[in-house]
Amino acid sequence: WLLSDAATAEALAALGPGLSPEMVAAVSKLMRNQDLIAVARKIRVVTSFRNTIGLPGCLAVRLQPNHPTDDLAGVSASIVDGLLLGCGDAVIGVNPATDSPTRAGDLLRVLDELIQRYEIPTQSCVLAHLTTTLEVIEAGAPVDLVFQSIAGSQAANQSFGISLALLEEGRDAALALRRGTLGNNVMYFETGQGSALSAGAHHGCDQQTMEARAYAVARHFEPLLVNTVVGFIGPEYLYDGKEILRAGLEDHFCGKLLGVPMGCDVCYTNHAEADQDDMDVLLTSLGVAGCNFVMGVPGADDVMLHYQSTSFHDALYLRSVLGLRPAPEFSEWLARMQILDGDGRVRPRLDVGDGANRLLELEPRHPEKPS
Repeated sequence: WLLSDAATAEALAALGPGLSPEMVAAVSKLMRNQDLIAVARKIRVVTSFRNTIGLPGCLAVRLQPNHPTDDLAGVSASIVDGLLLGCGDAVIGVNPATDSPTRAGDLLRVLDELIQRYEIPTQSCVLAHLTTTLEVIEAGAPVDLVFQSIAGSQAANQSFGISLALLEEGRDAALALRRGTLGNNVMYFETGQGSALSAGAHHGCDQQTMEARAYAVARHFEPLLVNTVVGFIGPEYLYDGKEILRAGLEDHFCGKLLGVPMGCDVCYTNHAEADQDDMDVLLTSLGVAGCNFVMGVPGADDVMLHYQSTSFHDALYLRSVLGLRPAPEFSEWLARMQILDGDGRVRPRLDVGDGANRLLELEPRHPEKPS
């Protein structure tokens, strides 16, 4: 039925709330890769905060400007790099090197200052633990999205130091700030097959079903963004490129069918039997499947997390070959800044006085070193 003409986008959207994650995971196991792509492509989960994510014909990119010491100048340089290559509409999201509330606050202020200065229709996020984010909210930091890694069992989430009640508290805190201009989807979740097994919290259940259960947790909180970090845990869970490809397509299908705004960090660790060719295949397959967003990492090599993901140029490739564009509000900003040309291609004009050149004049703040 999922593959039939009767399973329209509207029918699948109506069906989703009635499905359990175990049902969705089970049916995914019966499907070939092309089936996972074909069904997921029908489903659109649209969310908004300062722009609109998930519309047909669009592919958003998380700009991931991580730095091994959270150096603010280094983070800022990577942000400018990504913006000049048309990335950052999903979120400008930094994984902090430490869980210091002081440094998280510094990073949030730098991100907010940049977004406000250039009037960028996007949102920022520092991917600290939820308790750290709550602390910086109380201290007055400019928090757009509340982030948390989540898993598919109570025990696994407890191993992350969270509960459903704490997630609700985080969502309420973000909503109270009223920082969204278009919508109120204020949560950002990351997941990944194998996390429950790592915590000994899988109850004998397979990792793909446990992953789908994490999406059921996510959908309750109406997030802006959810992505599987598909190959991050390593070959102990997904051995090679073929397994990573399959897991990425399964995760995307299951998330979409459950009504989650699904993206994917197309990635692998350096000791896995995988390479960038495998990532090209998964990235392209997810683009065809209608993935909401992917990662944009400078050079595809995250210098803080030490894994391989997808680059700004990879996102440009995918948009080009599939005729996709950034989120509409972000596209308008790129055109206004003379980063996007009349044909929708990223061709930043760097003449003196042009909008793109203004980004290169950014002088990052240098607060005191973190305590």
